[in-house]
Amino acid sequence: MTLRNLTQQFASEGRIEVIILRPARGELAVVVDEARAEPGQGLLGDRRANTVRSGRQSSKRELTLFQAEHLPLVANWCGVAELQPTRLRRNLVISGLNLIGMRSPFPDLVLEWAIGDEVIIQVTGPCDPCSKMAAELGVGSYNALRGHGGMTARILSGGLIRVGDRVSLSAVLRSEPKSK
Repeated sequence: MTLRNLTQQFASEGRIEVIILRPARGELAVVVDEARAEPGQGLLGDRRANTVRSGRQSSKRELTLFQAEHLPLVANWCGVAELQPTRLRRNLVISGLNLIGMRSPFPDLVLEWAIGDEVIIQVTGPCDPCSKMAAELGVGSYNALRGHGGMTARILSGGLIRVGDRVSLSAVLRSEPKSK
């Protein structure tokens, strides 16, 4: 068994626990039961999709993901009893999968993930905490979230995402390594 093979194996599927939209800059994030994902835009109704110009190329940050199992850890490290996911301003809270493992460590291997029956995404990298999150959560929260801020993703195929949808490995693609 090679390291490449090991990075393509997952013991279970994930699950969408929470869907969050950020309607506009400075407005409170809202929880919804479902949202439409559009390639090149993100989730319709989210501020990122609202500000996209037509004809724009796909972004590595169309979706932001947060690990459901990290909520109590981050809450503890921030000194709060409970942490509502809306305070983190990430689009999808996912349980059951290690989000970091959803991104291949090999540049020539792409892991594609199915969400429900329609949506296909590619996890593109870490979603580091920002000063807005630190202001929202208080002193020490920036360091509490380092390495636990979530992941970003690109939408490859759009459709409806619902709370409770499964998240599973859909395809493993090999691409030519990019020359330097």
